[in-house]
Amino acid sequence: MTETILVLNGPNLNLLGTREPDIYGADTLDDIAERLTVRAKELGYVVDMRQSNHEGHLVDWLHDSQGWGVKAILLNAGALTHTSVALYDAIRAISVPVIEVHLSNPLAREDFRHVSFVGRAARGTISGFGALSYMLALEAAAAL
Repeated sequence: MTETILVLNGPNLNLLGTREPDIYGADTLDDIAERLTVRAKELGYVVDMRQSNHEGHLVDWLHDSQGWGVKAILLNAGALTHTSVALYDAIRAISVPVIEVHLSNPLAREDFRHVSFVGRAARGTISGFGALSYMLALEAAAAL
C-alpha cells in the first residue's frame, strides 16, 4: 500500500494564479498539485491535495489524518497561519508530522505576518520559494 502525503491549503489559495501574482506567482493550485503528484509518485508516495476557505475543514482534516495513515502533512494555512490557535492546537494534538509551507517569505512582508501559530507547532517551515516551496516540503516529508 502506498503511503499518502496530505497537502492542505487554506483561505484564498484557490485563487492562486490570479491573486497578486507578483507575490504568489502565476502557478495555480492545480499546477502545483500536478507537479507534486508526479514527484510524489517518483518517491513512492501519493498526494492528497485539499483546499478550504474554512478553518474547521482544515482542523477536521488534520484530526482525520491519523486514521488515514498519512505519512506527513504539508500545510499552507494562508492567513490562518497568523491567527489560528485552533490550527496550532490541532497540529499539536496529532502525531503526523506537519511541514508549514508558504509561497512568499512572511518575514519579508508586513509585521503581522511575522507571527506563525502553525510554525510554532509544525516540524519545520519552508517559505519564500514560490511554488517550489511545496516541492521542497515534499522532499522533506519523504525524508522524515
